Amino acid sequence: MAVTADDIAVRRVYDPDVRDGSALRGRVFLVDGMWPRGVRKDELALDGWLRDLAPSSELRKWFGHRADRWEEFRERYRRELDDNPEGLATLRQALEHGPVTLLFATKETEHNNAVALRDYLTGALGGT
Repeated sequence: MAVTADDIAVRRVYDPDVRDGSALRGRVFLVDGMWPRGVRKDELALDGWLRDLAPSSELRKWFGHRADRWEEFRERYRRELDDNPEGLATLRQALEHGPVTLLFATKETEHNNAVALRDYLTGALGGT
């Protein structure tokens, strides 16, 4: 099964269309290690909170959402994901049944772990 970027939506939890559910496609997973500030658990229509797929605290702190560290972050995070096949199993199974939405909390919409995770999954599962 080939997975493409079209199969995996990446959205910010604070966006109004995420909060009302209109932007969500398929199964929905929060992929941050910490719960988003100011969001009640009953406010998000989640199929799961995949904390174990978040970057390690050390990697997250080192990265600090600095664009100049993006490529190195992606490489380090990829290595962490390679070492976590059990954590990836839920997403792989969900993708077998349709699209998935990955949610993140940071203001940085282009350089974050959800984007890196989507890229990892499309590469690892034979997509483009």
